[in-house]
Amino acid sequence: MVVLHGKGAYVAHAETDVYGPGKVLGVDGELRRVRFVYFVATVGVGVLRPADASEEAWVRAWIAERRQRYGDGW
Repeated sequence: MVVLHGKGAYVAHAETDVYGPGKVLGVDGELRRVRFVYFVATVGVGVLRPADASEEAWVRAWIAERRQRYGDGW
């Protein structure tokens, strides 16, 4: 079963933690553009899973820190 993670969803890579958790920035068919904590990447929905509560909190805190440091572009 393919889980569709829409724009704004908090996700993590299902196969590796090298990216850190992230937030979906864009949707293009089966591909998702994700702002992971360590990278921005375009990945297929099949390798994404919903972020757990601690991962979502991590991303929210990371984005808040970036907003404070660099403005609203995050």
